[in-house]
Amino acid sequence: MALVAAKIDPTAKEEIVNGLTQAVAETSIETMKAQNFHWNVTGMSFGPLHELFQKIYEDHFEGQDLLAERIKQFDVHAEGRYSVFLERSKVEEHDGRTDAKTMIEVLLKDQETISGTLSALAQVADEHGDYATNDLATARIEAHDKFAWMLRAHLKSTAA
Repeated sequence: MALVAAKIDPTAKEEIVNGLTQAVAETSIETMKAQNFHWNVTGMSFGPLHELFQKIYEDHFEGQDLLAERIKQFDVHAEGRYSVFLERSKVEEHDGRTDAKTMIEVLLKDQETISGTLSALAQVADEHGDYATNDLATARIEAHDKFAWMLRAHLKSTAA
């Protein structure tokens, strides 16, 4: 019996792989951004934010790996160049030279962006019977939504 990825229609495969590639690009940029913020955060909330940013980049590193490996299951080259990631991504780089509140806001916006990208991917995958990609995208949505919730909670505490 052939793997599901091998049985997907070529047009659907291209659409799914494009969605996966965008998700890898956005997740990769966000991974580096969260690590940059982890290194450079300062202020009264240094400890909790330093730890949260580390959790984010560690989770995203694993997530980008899972997404790229799913691309490989379609027997397609998984892109790994940041220049291509920057072209494909709605998430932008950040130099890390900002205050903690802005770092939180930037990461929150990015979590929401990536969750939207993954939602579109999950829908396309589901429409084409690619339940493995749908499941992976859904699991990644859950992770990004959880981090968005945590970041929103930090914004509420800094607003008081």
